[in-house]
Order: sequence, then C-alpha cells, then structure tokens
Amino acid sequence: MSRGRSRASGRANGASEATRARIIEATLATIRSDGMLGASARAIARAGNFNQASIYYHFGSIDEAVIAGLKQMSEERLARYERRLAEVTSLSALVEMGAELHQEDVASGTIHVLSQVMAAASGDELFAKEIGEIFEEWIDVVHRALQRVLGASPVAGLLPLRELASAVSALFLGIELLGELGSSTGRNESIYTAIAGLARLVEAVLPVLPVLPVLPAVPALPSMPSAPGAAPLALS
Repeated sequence: MSRGRSRASGRANGASEATRARIIEATLATIRSDGMLGASARAIARAGNFNQASIYYHFGSIDEAVIAGLKQMSEERLARYERRLAEVTSLSALVEMGAELHQEDVASGTIHVLSQVMAAASGDELFAKEIGEIFEEWIDVVHRALQRVLGASPVAGLLPLRELASAVSALFLGIELLGELGSSTGRNESIYTAIAGLARLVEAVLPVLPVLPVLPAVPALPSMPSAPGAAPLALS
C-alpha cells in the first residue's frame, strides 16, 4: 500500500516540536485502535485533533510518521527493559522478567503496534528495512541479557546467542499474533510456564556439564589435480 513516501525537509524548530509530538502520539494511538490499515491521514488527524496536512508538512508521509513513532516508543520501552533486565542473574529469572515485560507491553498496546507495523512492512522493501533496523535494537537488548546470564556457563561459547536473542524477540511478537486469532485465554501464561520449566531444567543441567574445549576449525582439503580432458570426480 502506497503511503506517500517522501522525506520531510528538516522542518523542526522549538514551536513545531510540539506539533510533531502530537502527530507521533496520534499515529501510535491510531495504530493501537485501528491497526495499520486504519492509520490514514484523516484518522490520525482526527485522533490528534489537527489538520491532516500537518502530517505531510512535518514528516513528508504517513510512513515517516509511523517510523518516528516506532523509534520513540522503542527508545522508551528499551530504556525500561535495560533497567529491569539488569537485575536478572539467572535464566529462570530472565524468563520470569520477560513474561512480566511482555504482559506490560501487551496491556499498553506496544506489541500490537510492533506486530501491525511489521506486517505492513512485508510489502514495502524500504519501509521493511527501516523497521528492521529499529527492531534490531530490541534484539540487542535481549542479546546483552543472555550474555550476562549465560556468559559464565560452559556452553556459552557453543550457543549462538545472537540467533537465540532473535528467536526470543520473535516469540514476543508471535504470542501477540496468536492472541489475535482468538481463543487465547490462558495461552500466554501457559507458554511462559513451559519456557520457565525449560529454563529451570537447563539451570539444573549446566552445573554438571563438563567444560567443553573449543575445537579448531578443520582446514579445507586441497583440491586434487585432474588429467587434461578428464571429467571431474563426483563424490557421493
């Protein structure tokens, strides 16, 4: 869906910052209530009680207003994540804190906004790239938490923590999407209960694991010269 993408030309001064803030808040509020499909210029302007031309004057397009809103929302939430996750010292505590933060984000509509925007970005390569860069910051926070919790464990060097952080971040969104399908009463709690049980199992196993050496990379085998005109040898 084309949303009039263009770059605003830096029209920001002390007076206009208040208007920009109103547009951002109205954009996020509209996505929370009506989804991305309902986030038209008219709906956003109605939610913020301003002229819809203000969106294009200050941001250039609806997409740019959405991106600005997502950045602001992410900065606020991730600062809170960093503070709360800094208190975590075990894998099971990390899961418990993750469930708590997820409940807060579902209640505030943060996860709904994220899932709506990411779904809308699937058909727009440029928009998807910008949203992906914002979401990488969420993965960074989870990655740092996993490093703190698992950094001293014997398997820390063997686990792909960055990929694990991506999976955990995707889980946040996936649970919200499942919830939107209906019949989700108690499902979120059950999912986190299962993950917490798995975390406790890992914690029970980690102390008895041997310290595994990091194996050196296996060098590539040299290529065998072939006779002139001979067909290459097929290995099965």
